[in-house]
Amino acid sequence: MAGTWTAAEIPDQSGRLAVVTGATSGIGLETAAQLARSGAHVLLACRDPERGRAAAERIERGRPVGALEVLALDLADLASVAAFADHFGERFERLDLLVNNAGVMLPPQGRTADGFELQFGTNHLGHFALTLRLLEPLRRGHAARVVTVSSVAHRRGAIDFDDLNWRVRAYRSMPAYAQSKLANLLFAAELQRRLERAGSELLSLAAHPGYVRTGLQRHRRWLQLITMLVAAAPARGALPILYAATAESVEPGGYYGPDGRGELRGAPTRVPAAPAARDEEVAARLWQESQRLVGLQALDD
Repeated sequence: MAGTWTAAEIPDQSGRLAVVTGATSGIGLETAAQLARSGAHVLLACRDPERGRAAAERIERGRPVGALEVLALDLADLASVAAFADHFGERFERLDLLVNNAGVMLPPQGRTADGFELQFGTNHLGHFALTLRLLEPLRRGHAARVVTVSSVAHRRGAIDFDDLNWRVRAYRSMPAYAQSKLANLLFAAELQRRLERAGSELLSLAAHPGYVRTGLQRHRRWLQLITMLVAAAPARGALPILYAATAESVEPGGYYGPDGRGELRGAPTRVPAAPAARDEEVAARLWQESQRLVGLQALDD
């Protein structure tokens, strides 16, 4: 257990290169800020570069030790994911940390640029494609890690392989969100298994922030009001992600979240995933289907 671990215990990140998706606000902003304060060179991967620059300026006011850069990335557009990876590869040979944090929650029914249901396409498929495209620099990284951010909502999720993108079923935003967050956990666990079979020392981990005040709740006014009253601040919610990203005591394939009641808030610790997230057969099938949908292939046996 991580006990009372805080951001003050983040090991020195000097010389490490990190990519944080969705770093313009909320836990993504706090994660990027703490990594930069600890010495990492942080790339803020943002859909809106103008908001990304504003976030970088906010972080810089805290006089971080590490450098900050803003790069455009729209996870709801596979062409943007490819362009980001190509640009990264032109500038950098290695990557030490990838934090798959960006996401959407409970929006009206929508589609990504490639026709996927918006939440599944952004939260899972966008990060799946990004991770596969950055695998080689990650495998060249120093003690490199991939941290994929899930949610307690994964416990309400189910993977419907007959209708992953909600083309047949009547659309319901919460089940769609829960499916995407379950997919995040299945992906993180399957990535670790495939890396181990390939003999790679790259680590795949997952984390969730608990119940946090962020812009994710903006699509439900009632939820936003409740959140403002009872949820934790983003700086607290970022701690499990930062623990997974930096703590020396993490376990390969581990899942980290708050240690309080219901995992809603508290200090970071290893937490159990729902049984559906531990189904290796479903995880392997989701990997294959995700490869087909995004048109990429990696780490196949």
